[in-house]
Amino acid sequence: MIEITKDMSIGDVLQVDRSTSDILTSFGMHCFGCPYSLMESLEDACAVHGANVDELVDQLNAFLSEKEEG
Repeated sequence: MIEITKDMSIGDVLQVDRSTSDILTSFGMHCFGCPYSLMESLEDACAVHGANVDELVDQLNAFLSEKEEG
């Protein structure tokens, strides 16, 4: 499994697994076609959207881990 880190972009995360979009959306990150989604780190995106990057990364990794196990 690829571990999601806060320096990855939204585009990087979606390349790992497109179904992570629900989690990203729940953190206020809706514009997957936005140019920033390819350039901006999760940490930067969370700062812009007022979200907690550590919580986001934890949820993404937990989701991917559960998906891999199940």
